[in-house]
Amino acid sequence: MKKSTLFISFLLLIFLSPFFFPQIPGLVNYGEESGLNNSYTYNLSQDHNGFIWVGSDNGFFRFDGKEFIQYSKKSGLKNLEILSSLPLDNGEIFIFPFLNDFAYLKNGQIINSDSNKELRKIHFKYNANYSYDHQSIYIFTSYNPENIYVFKNEKVTTIPLHFNTHNSSDIYYALTLDPATHLLYLSNKNNSKENILAYDIFTGKKTTCNIPLGKEVTLYRKGDFFIFKEKRKITIYQLCNKFIFKKIQTYSVKENIHQVIVDKNYRIWLCIEEGGALYFRETLKDHKKLTTPIPFLSGNIINHLMVDRDNNTWFSTRNNGVYFITKKFLKSYVHLPVRNNSAYITAISKNDNNILLGYNESKAGIYNSHAIRDLVFEENRKIEHKAIVSDSNMVFFGLSRSLVQYNMATGQKQILGDFNLKSIVPYTNNSILICSSEGLTSYHYPSRQYTEMIRQERVYTALPYDKDSLFAGSFKDLYKFNTKTKEKKLFLEDYYFTDLKKLSSTVYVGATNRNGIIIFTNHKILHKLSENTGLPTNQIKKIEVENEKVFWASTNSGLSRVEITGSRFRINNFTQPDGLPSNLVAGCVIKNDTIYVGTSKGLGILSVKDLLMQQKLIEKKAIINSVMIGHKEFFNVNQKFISQAPENDIMFNLSFPDYVSQGKIRYKYKVEGLGESWLISSSPKIILNSVPPGEYVLKVFGLGYNGRQATIPTELYFEIKPQFWQTWWFRTLLIVCGTALLFILINWYFQKKRNKKLETLYYEKKIAELELQAIKAQINPHFIYNCLNSIQFLLYKKDYEETENYLNIFSQMIRKTLYYSEKTFMPVKEEVEYLSLYLNMEKLRLKEQFEYTIKVSETVNENWVIPSLLIQPFVENAIKHGIASITDRKGKIGIFFDYINASLCITIEDNGVGINSVNQSITKTGSFGVRLSQKRIETFKQLFETHITLEIKSFPEQESKHGTQIKLYITPYEN
Repeated sequence: MKKSTLFISFLLLIFLSPFFFPQIPGLVNYGEESGLNNSYTYNLSQDHNGFIWVGSDNGFFRFDGKEFIQYSKKSGLKNLEILSSLPLDNGEIFIFPFLNDFAYLKNGQIINSDSNKELRKIHFKYNANYSYDHQSIYIFTSYNPENIYVFKNEKVTTIPLHFNTHNSSDIYYALTLDPATHLLYLSNKNNSKENILAYDIFTGKKTTCNIPLGKEVTLYRKGDFFIFKEKRKITIYQLCNKFIFKKIQTYSVKENIHQVIVDKNYRIWLCIEEGGALYFRETLKDHKKLTTPIPFLSGNIINHLMVDRDNNTWFSTRNNGVYFITKKFLKSYVHLPVRNNSAYITAISKNDNNILLGYNESKAGIYNSHAIRDLVFEENRKIEHKAIVSDSNMVFFGLSRSLVQYNMATGQKQILGDFNLKSIVPYTNNSILICSSEGLTSYHYPSRQYTEMIRQERVYTALPYDKDSLFAGSFKDLYKFNTKTKEKKLFLEDYYFTDLKKLSSTVYVGATNRNGIIIFTNHKILHKLSENTGLPTNQIKKIEVENEKVFWASTNSGLSRVEITGSRFRINNFTQPDGLPSNLVAGCVIKNDTIYVGTSKGLGILSVKDLLMQQKLIEKKAIINSVMIGHKEFFNVNQKFISQAPENDIMFNLSFPDYVSQGKIRYKYKVEGLGESWLISSSPKIILNSVPPGEYVLKVFGLGYNGRQATIPTELYFEIKPQFWQTWWFRTLLIVCGTALLFILINWYFQKKRNKKLETLYYEKKIAELELQAIKAQINPHFIYNCLNSIQFLLYKKDYEETENYLNIFSQMIRKTLYYSEKTFMPVKEEVEYLSLYLNMEKLRLKEQFEYTIKVSETVNENWVIPSLLIQPFVENAIKHGIASITDRKGKIGIFFDYINASLCITIEDNGVGINSVNQSITKTGSFGVRLSQKRIETFKQLFETHITLEIKSFPEQESKHGTQIKLYITPYEN
């Protein structure tokens, strides 16, 4: 009796404890450690952005696939017991709490009855029910409702109900409201025989339907389908018109039904009171008879479930958070159920009819016909499998500390011995290679003979490649080993091979622990594949060859398929979202179009064709939840964002609700206007600091698992307006002002310099003018002295008549000399008159010893001015030193005014004795008048910026022409 009791207790423990229920591959649980901090989770919903909303006993949660955001009392909720939520078409989320204190979420902010007093109109004694027609929410209580409240555009209107007019003691339950027909379906709880009543909420018209509703019956509705739940039974009806219910079928289960849910695909889920849910493959629209349901999450009290827009399934539970399973895993679980498939697989192989599994303990499994049969080698021994080799019915399970031989035909197990095993490899017929820390050993199992090949050296892997040759991999190097000569030769160094396989007769592929995949011959390396060429990691565990051009690589980051096309490689990576139970893949085997994958969470059975049809793009867009500019956060991202420095630090809060990626979300973005290069970030926050003024467009793609990218980018325009000192007009004004100021400073500097120079020049000119006046003062006495000498000479000769004539001319000369000595310049014509008087006076004095000529060219304007009294000293010098000394010929003096090369040229010629050179002439003559004239020329140059050039030329004696030529060039001649 005691033994029977213990046995029954053991069975109950197995069948009732959640720990012993088979684990669903790919099932993900989100709980407190994920940020979902609550005990009870209630209804689930999904908005138009794809966010999942979870009602709970600790507020309201939003999930974007990566993190949960909680809305609580601090956020504005008055009631933290949130039973459900309803996403509206305008982006608002209406929140249904326990009893009252309704609220809604708008632009990231909770709006409660304090913020919107319209919500105070909605008040019930019992929990509310609702219906929605994409424009309005109709809110009512199920128990004897008196009003229906309509919430639309943040306003609340009331529709009074008057259906209970005959007998006020009757209690009516509002079953459901059809907004399209305005019909509220009611059931009289005092009279279970009374049929369902259809009440028009606008006209008040009541119509009796064709079926009643029992006292213990609860109604669930999806479209035109009505499901009546009564303890362990459901009855399905279809509403053919507004008032006629057509019975479809009835189905009973063994447990009490807690809740009935019809998902978006019209499939029925029955939530059981004792825990778990039952799933029916058939849809209501197919009108097929319900078959045996499939159990889910046994042991968990499920409050609600939802199938999202991607056909992933979500479960809200009591005390266990939220569960999630992708469409692929659900399909695999429903259509290919495998019992007892949750063990940690560390090795996998195959034979003709079976898939052979090795676990992380001294147990193994044989998969056949959708079931796994366990083999226990040693109870409670935690030694993991390293490799499995099968030869027909003979299977060798290589564990880390032992080698087990198993005959599948007889079921006989034999532990061959203790080895510090690293791997086992097929060798020749009826033999295997044992790689261990002691060396390399061959085992011929029919004769049970061991042959040592490499002794006292660690061997991790091996591969025969010739009749008498094989590759042997130590911890880090790969050797060639000759089985006859025992010669070992280093082939590849520092590659850390973990597995070796033959691709073709001469080409091999190796998995390494840190260098990716190596493809080689027995002479050289052909190719290297790594993370840089598309592998998810450089740490490769096992290789499975499909054919000469295709092989599979198992890693801790999923499964990779490598296809060789010439010298190029096509790599496809597969992870948990593709259907793998886990990304920790120990190995895989292929049978026809099916690949069997051994993972840390059981065996994955997948179609190769379906895997290769994986989508390259994700039909979703990244979502900008809010934009923070400076210290202000904006939740309405549809507005135009314009800011101004110093509020030019911007942060974008992003989400990419691709739940299949299970949080492995990244973002690829660029900001047009700041740069054209794309950046990738794993953070959901893009922060731009000190953005310069300008117009910008943020473009961002969401990246899911394996780098899959969203189809189109999300774009957001924003503008940073400059401060007035950053505007173009201010910069222009600043440049103009700066240029003007610089010009003023430069001008002031040069003006100051110029004034100083002018002041210096002024004093220099004053000095020069004084010098000029002094020169003129010297010229006048000199001239008068010469004239008086001439008069004295005439008186000495007692030639009184000539003396009288001379005195008349002298008096005229004195007047003109005194007149012109006060003038700085004189016209050419007056200079000619003055010179004529002087020459006539000298001619009279010298008794007609010479004759003179004065000519003014037609090209010379007689009104042009020249320095006064400049020519007379040269004429005087010509008479005194040139003409007076000749005895053999009559003297001649010529004075010519001409215009040559933009200069006024004055030529004074005589036919006197002449000079040898200019310097000699000056030295010889020592003429005081010429020296004064040269001084005056320098002074004129300084004072009046007049360029005067003096040339003195003596004609050679051998020429027929005699005398001296003096030329004065005056430029500019107009001054």
